[in-house]
Amino acid sequence: MDPTDGSAVTTNSKKGSALVIGASSGMGASLVRQLVDEGYAVGGVARRGESLAGLAEELEGAAGRFVHRTHDVTDAAEAPGLFDELVSELGGLDLFIYAAGIMPEVGPEEYDSEKDLAMVDVNLGGCITWTNLAARLFHTQRSGTIVGIGSIAGDRGRKGAPVYGATKAAMATYLESLRNRLAERRVRVVTVKPGMIETPMTEHLDQLMMPVSAERAAKEILKAARGGLLEVRHVPLRWLPVSLIIRAIPSFLFRRTSI
Repeated sequence: MDPTDGSAVTTNSKKGSALVIGASSGMGASLVRQLVDEGYAVGGVARRGESLAGLAEELEGAAGRFVHRTHDVTDAAEAPGLFDELVSELGGLDLFIYAAGIMPEVGPEEYDSEKDLAMVDVNLGGCITWTNLAARLFHTQRSGTIVGIGSIAGDRGRKGAPVYGATKAAMATYLESLRNRLAERRVRVVTVKPGMIETPMTEHLDQLMMPVSAERAAKEILKAARGGLLEVRHVPLRWLPVSLIIRAIPSFLFRRTSI
């Protein structure tokens, strides 16, 4: 077996099973670390196989176990087979998290369809492909939790990131639709809307927005996943009033901002 494609790290105990898409860095990697440390059997999927292998080495001796596969989420045809393979290797699935996303730097006078469509493919297309697979399984087994990591950027049409925000807005609507569809099957669907988080994806952004660490964000995301009736969670929670204010600004004023 290819060392970048998935040997188990530990087999000590199993508290639950989880699958994290976008597991090689940032919030995804932090979620994997915390779940494995808690004793979960965790599957990780990401495009960067070397990073997954490094994470696996880091987690040797942890309470749970980690299996991983290298995959580009834009390859929709490959996803069903990988999903079934990982669920079988994990012994089932309780928690599914979609954490994959890209946000290339976009200049104020740049209209680059290649960059924009890449965001659509990863942030939205990949989310739909993989989350549909989890939704179908959880619908059948009448249990499970789906967590989609969106963004506060999806609350309004920001001039600085037109398509990134649009993909996150569409993602939120898709997750709300799944939440309504799966509620009677006792499946929870949680939308997480992070503010500024310290990840490789945000390195090029203005850091004056008081970013929090990916580790702290992961803790709050897992709290939301276990949060009873909670459906939408801003991370950190201080972004909730910011989001409410931003959404309340009239369009003729919002377009004058530099947000």
